[in-house]
Amino acid sequence: MVLLTLIYLLPTVVAEELLVVVSEGSRVESLTKGEVVDLFMGRYVTFPNGDKARVFDLASKSKTKGQFYKLLVNRTEAQVNAYWARLLFSGRSVPPEEADSPEALITQIQQTDLAIGYISSQDLTEGLKVVYRFETF
Repeated sequence: MVLLTLIYLLPTVVAEELLVVVSEGSRVESLTKGEVVDLFMGRYVTFPNGDKARVFDLASKSKTKGQFYKLLVNRTEAQVNAYWARLLFSGRSVPPEEADSPEALITQIQQTDLAIGYISSQDLTEGLKVVYRFETF
């Protein structure tokens, strides 16, 4: 009986997922991990369907940002920043636009059909379409 009570009182752990999202009105339905890498690492500026992508990133030092790049390309935020510094210096590409918070990122994505970003599954809301899911973290 005591064991059952303890099990009942333990908090339920809900697994979070990291989601890559676009606006509900986007023509993009799904992406592969390689396509997500290409967009977020500046290799391509268009979605596979040819639409020009507007890539949004979370602000530096965000827990979600660190997890995203670790899962995406197995790099730390510092390594990703160094990567972008080299690309900027060479003039080959520009980094994603930064949003100050998940809420600001969601607003930006909802306001344009060409935007793409990433959020924690707990932040998923109406007006967004999931195009890629990472393993739970």
